Amino acid sequence: MVRETNKHFKFDWITIILFLLIVGFGYLNILSASHSTDVIDYFDLSEPYGKQLVFILLTFGIIVILLGIDAKFYERFSSVIYIVAMASLVGLFLFGKNVNGATSWYAIGGMTLQPSEFAKAATALAVAKYISDLNTDINRFKDQIRTFAIILIPALLVLLQNDTGSTIVYGAFFFVLYREGLPKYYLVIGISQIVLAICSLKFGPILTSIIAGVLIGAYKYFNRKKITYLQSAAILIAAVLLSFLIKHIYDYRLPEHQKNRITIWLSLEKDPVKLEKMKRTIAYNLHESEKAITSGGFSGKGFMEGTRTTGKFVPEQHTDYIFSTVGEEWGFLGCSLVVILFVLLLLRILHLAELQKSQFSRIYGYSVASIIFIHFFINIGMVMGLIPTIGIPLPMFSYGGSGLWAFTILIFIFIKLDSNRINEW
Repeated sequence: MVRETNKHFKFDWITIILFLLIVGFGYLNILSASHSTDVIDYFDLSEPYGKQLVFILLTFGIIVILLGIDAKFYERFSSVIYIVAMASLVGLFLFGKNVNGATSWYAIGGMTLQPSEFAKAATALAVAKYISDLNTDINRFKDQIRTFAIILIPALLVLLQNDTGSTIVYGAFFFVLYREGLPKYYLVIGISQIVLAICSLKFGPILTSIIAGVLIGAYKYFNRKKITYLQSAAILIAAVLLSFLIKHIYDYRLPEHQKNRITIWLSLEKDPVKLEKMKRTIAYNLHESEKAITSGGFSGKGFMEGTRTTGKFVPEQHTDYIFSTVGEEWGFLGCSLVVILFVLLLLRILHLAELQKSQFSRIYGYSVASIIFIHFFINIGMVMGLIPTIGIPLPMFSYGGSGLWAFTILIFIFIKLDSNRINEW
């Protein structure tokens, strides 16, 4: 009886500790970025830091519930969880609240809930369940289509709500599918399209088409047995059409705010004066964020001592731009600590995923790591101006109850699944 009782408490504490460190450090920066007076009431619900503390306390209740549920429940009811999540996304079109142009929230009393955050965990469970099924072969085209459909349904529903940032996150599942044996040509096609899109905007579709033709011709010359002339011609035609299509979408179809973000990121505006003006007006948040990070130097200005942070130079700094608070007040050392914590968490999850005896648990573990990585990579890249501005929070770090709880669910379901491996005798 003692053995049976104790085994339920064997969880991977390294992952749990890393999670708590990220959440705790995130709260300190939210407190610094959102406080407005010298006297701080930590439970002041009119302030973001007060709300976040309540969110964190409720998180511990969620953790207890997740770890208390039998691990088999998550696999057995993954389809039901997925359907409920999709229904919650559809319901937004009828009952959703519009915030900053996106209808992505339910208003519940005095708070809002964003179902797209929770849909990521539901999709991860559904993908893991389908691929791990004995009748599924990821190398079969029909199974690939069905898997893509599981991922694309929530992605399209979120996109229709005008939440492009959350839509991009679903690209994280590509890493999972590749790990499970998805043919390599999908990877080549995906990377090629990204490079083609950037080159078409930066250098124009004509020059991009010429470069594509040269590269395809060179590949054909050195790999004569792998590709025919007809295949080479088909690839070139597709590349040319895609190049002109991307330029057309950018010029005539893309919403103005998204077009401006890409223009600033790729420096497509040839007039340096106009470009600088765009950075100071349209990209004001990014401009101030970069200044805050660079002003922190090596060791930072100190906790709650950041002049740009306390002066509220970066609007809504406690949300998507929370990393700029770290840069100003904790400097290069603090930024490095955040990066190290996230890298350690990702490596730990991937390590545990590879140890799983269940394919379902392994796939779900890779899904967790991939979703966190996409959020982490895009958010920090965005705040530092390395990629276009996209509304994606820093996981467990940025302000927000939905995001914190969704990532808690994502991570602790995996910890519970992993506990089966730990507790096997």
